[in-house]
Amino acid sequence: MSSLSGLYKLSMAERIQKIKEFVGLTDEEVEAIYSMNGLSRDVADRMIENVIGAIQVPLGIATNFLINGKEYAVPMAIEEPSVVAAASNAAKMARTKGGFRALATRPLMVAQVQVVGVCDPFAAAQRILDQREKILQVCNDTNPTLVKVGGGAVDLDAKVIESQRGRMVIAEVTVDCRDAMGANTVNTMAETVAPFIESLAEGRVRLRILSNLATKRLARSWAIFDKEALGGDEVVEGILDAYAFAEADPYRCTTHNKGIMNGISAVALATGNDTRAIEAGAHAYAARSGRYSSLTRYEKNDRGDLVGSIELPIASGILGGATSTHPVAKAAIKILGVRSAQELACVMASVGLAQNLAALRALASEGISKGHMKLHARNLAIMAGASPELIPKVLEEIEKEDRVTYDKVAEIVKKLKGEA
Repeated sequence: MSSLSGLYKLSMAERIQKIKEFVGLTDEEVEAIYSMNGLSRDVADRMIENVIGAIQVPLGIATNFLINGKEYAVPMAIEEPSVVAAASNAAKMARTKGGFRALATRPLMVAQVQVVGVCDPFAAAQRILDQREKILQVCNDTNPTLVKVGGGAVDLDAKVIESQRGRMVIAEVTVDCRDAMGANTVNTMAETVAPFIESLAEGRVRLRILSNLATKRLARSWAIFDKEALGGDEVVEGILDAYAFAEADPYRCTTHNKGIMNGISAVALATGNDTRAIEAGAHAYAARSGRYSSLTRYEKNDRGDLVGSIELPIASGILGGATSTHPVAKAAIKILGVRSAQELACVMASVGLAQNLAALRALASEGISKGHMKLHARNLAIMAGASPELIPKVLEEIEKEDRVTYDKVAEIVKKLKGEA
């Protein structure tokens, strides 16, 4: 059992105190999170342009996650009800069979340098490849610190692509970013080496930028979900049918994969990572075969238990950008207790698998809206004009209802106000 079991039963103040004790947060870190005012005006004004304020997103903790034998309290920043609860519930089911097993490949990103107007593109590609060591050296000279810690430019490729504007030569430098996401480092390398590549290709360089399709930076996770914990053989069969539906139909698959990203993007946002880059890479990876497909896989083992797995590119980091400047993001990484970008990617992949499993289980049994709407009921009560004092009574009445709609909540609020 997770040492954080029952977190949902505590008050917000009790939760933050338990998390403080669990990971050893400082008073300053607790204040940054709990005050809901962790981002100062000065820091915000340095992060982006034309700052006028900040928008807050609730930060929750997903519990029960056992990944590679280590227990994690997983910070998730998201506005959608039921996501944190669903991930925690699925993680609890996975614990009975040992939790999640996860791994991440080396943190490699690709810098692309586009050259146009080349008379002999295939020969130009060869000329670029012939200067591999010099090109890598030029790139590494931009960041000796990264090289010193074992990272830096490690490989070079060059290809010719056909486009509506004719043939283009694309030089691709592979960079080991270590514990950073790597966008700034990779872009700097591409821009620095571009003139040399341009002279080799005897054309004109246009774009010099990283690719967010990080196929060399994959994260994988898998788990066994006990059939009895899921609800029995019929639920297992229903989950397999739901998965088959997603694999066969892109309309269903888009929502299927969106559910995966509910979990992954929430962890990314909480830790100050680039949610858009991770999401773009994930969806592109899902379509790499030429058709859009599921990022997860499900099958039964010989005991009838459900085996789930996930594979996708995750370009995450624990150094640089908002991970190093936003006080709440820094505290979230401390809560998570990850020591490398690869470990963070393993956690994200596991959360994505858990989120997907929870959604499929709900769809295969009582339906997605029943549990989701009951968790959303508090928001509906506020929309209907319930005071903070009245909300617990509204929720108590809603528990008696089979279906939760705004009209029903508004009716309950009106009735209770009349009784008050």
